[in-house]
Amino acid sequence: MRYAICNETFVDWPLAKACDFAASCGYSGIEIAPYTLASLATDISTAERGEIRRTIARSGLDCVGLHWLLAKTEGLHVAHPDEAVRRRTTEYLGELARLCQDFGGRVLVFGSPRQRSLLPGVTAEQAIEHIHEVFSRLVPVLETTDTVVALEPLTPAETDVLTTAAETCRLIDRIGSPHVRLHLDVKAMSSETRPIPEIILDSARHLEHFHANDVNMQGPGFGAVAYEPIFSALEEVRYAGWVSVEVFDYAPGPERLARESLDYMRRVEASLG
Repeated sequence: MRYAICNETFVDWPLAKACDFAASCGYSGIEIAPYTLASLATDISTAERGEIRRTIARSGLDCVGLHWLLAKTEGLHVAHPDEAVRRRTTEYLGELARLCQDFGGRVLVFGSPRQRSLLPGVTAEQAIEHIHEVFSRLVPVLETTDTVVALEPLTPAETDVLTTAAETCRLIDRIGSPHVRLHLDVKAMSSETRPIPEIILDSARHLEHFHANDVNMQGPGFGAVAYEPIFSALEEVRYAGWVSVEVFDYAPGPERLARESLDYMRRVEASLG
């Protein structure tokens, strides 16, 4: 497994300190939430992008890519009924793809529940058509930057659009580009009626990226989710991407979350031989 951690886990730590600590724990990668660096991707200058890339590299880490793509933004929505809003959203996602490339990353995890949920007067079918349009239009930029958007199924508590891996895979098939693939998240998969290992096996040919966490919103090993069947399924499908720790409850503190999450995953991986 290749292990990474999301930078917002370290809350208000400077990026250099977060990267150095992650590397000292044994992580190989860092995943960046753009809102932790600036309000908008366009606010990050060319010089700043270069320095961020060097900061990550100096710690010995790789930049995995970006997540929380539309957090803290206003006026953007991939399923908006107004074509102008969808076009503006596509353009901004293109800026994020260029930012990802500038950081040396590859994957853009698209969750953004607020910017995809149903709006008044928009049906579920219309929302899917709008999302199909946005990400199809984005493909040329993804090709130019050699980046991949990984669409993330989320729980029904977070959104009412793309709440299962199967539904998300159908949309990915329709878009039909190797630059639009699937992201799976343990907390989100726990809301589905099917067991997590079954979801992984059925989604394997679309799978690009993976987030490790627990239904209690903390890291792997901090809650009730057993990772042995999950990692066994990832090994069965020969998953070669990143396993990135993403938490939402920071109460244990960044040091414990980072160190103990990785220690737990390594023990699970070792137990599988």
